[in-house]
Amino acid sequence: MHAPGLKLKLALGDNDTLLGPGKIALLKAIQREHSLSQAAKSINMSYRRAWLLIQELNDSLKEPVLITHTGGQSGGGSELTDMANQIINIYERLTLEAEDATEATRKSFASLLR
Repeated sequence: MHAPGLKLKLALGDNDTLLGPGKIALLKAIQREHSLSQAAKSINMSYRRAWLLIQELNDSLKEPVLITHTGGQSGGGSELTDMANQIINIYERLTLEAEDATEATRKSFASLLR
């Protein structure tokens, strides 16, 4: 029997999600695709939504998460900053720590499932 997994959201106040699975998925997709529009497509997210999520991150962090290059012969593209890589690593570490700390409780919940 597998225990259900966790999806963490880091929030300030009641509703302000600073960081959650959607933003992390987007950052990882940008890491893979080197393009905000391709990254958004690859995770079935609209370009507008992706851009807004990047703006939210940029507005809340000390440094931006994305460097964009405008088109040219080689085309444009996007690359993550060190800040973005730190955010991904911290989020993944938090998720692992939370899963380790709650394993027994999640297993007891799993025992109640069909």
